[in-house]
Amino acid sequence: MSEPPPSGTAPPLLHLRGEIDRIDAAIHALIVERGEVVGKVIEAKRAAGDTGSAFRPDREAELMRRIVLKAPGRWPIDAPENIWRVIVATSTYTQVPYSVHADMSAGDTAMRESMRFHFGFTVPLVPAVDSTAVIAAVHASNGDLGMFHLEQSAQLGAWWKGLESPVAPKIIARLPFAERADHPVGLPVFVIARPQRDGLAREIILASIRVESWRMPAFAALESIGAELIAAAGDAMGANLLVAHRAEVTPAALTDALHAAKCAPMRYIEVGCHASRFTLKRP
Repeated sequence: MSEPPPSGTAPPLLHLRGEIDRIDAAIHALIVERGEVVGKVIEAKRAAGDTGSAFRPDREAELMRRIVLKAPGRWPIDAPENIWRVIVATSTYTQVPYSVHADMSAGDTAMRESMRFHFGFTVPLVPAVDSTAVIAAVHASNGDLGMFHLEQSAQLGAWWKGLESPVAPKIIARLPFAERADHPVGLPVFVIARPQRDGLAREIILASIRVESWRMPAFAALESIGAELIAAAGDAMGANLLVAHRAEVTPAALTDALHAAKCAPMRYIEVGCHASRFTLKRP
């Protein structure tokens, strides 16, 4: 039979629960303090006449890299990633309320889970029938975001052409940011927003390229310069490509590679950018 704790000391379990309560109170206080600082950011922007976008994909990518590279302790990495995603998304929402228009054509559950993991439950979700509808909704909005699955239906054709106009929405992120085989919301999606001048993560450039024809050697030609073919759609006049390439790869280098593969490019239009894909390897 165990002896009672010394007089004046709390039982170990009760003491540990008290420690958890203390930590919870400190976390809550810091979240409130963060919100107050966000309020000061809003006031500072207004005073400076800053009408730029509240979304900062560059800062968000930098934060996410720090979060996923830190030792999570007893927590699975998904937990701190999700917590910080929700904090950032909700903080942005308090600056400028926005909705996320989500393409449900690849399945309702997977897209909803991805949206909630990355944006939380405070930000409204607006279902859309496909990527074309998402692009139109974001274009007509006053600052909303859009999400759609990378692998779109062939029936939509070159859907990314809807991003070509200078005033059309542009891709600002590719999610999930920290890719891994066991990611709870591993559905690969693009996030789009109305064009913004700054705050972009310009590590990977996405381009809409029109070529006279598509030939298999073009795969190797693109790979040789660190580019990736995301999607392709052909028609009687040629083919439309959606290509992702590193920022240091110039449009001229890309078109030269396609010329060498006998896929004469006729047009190159940037349709977005995002942070480099980050693959997290489990120990």
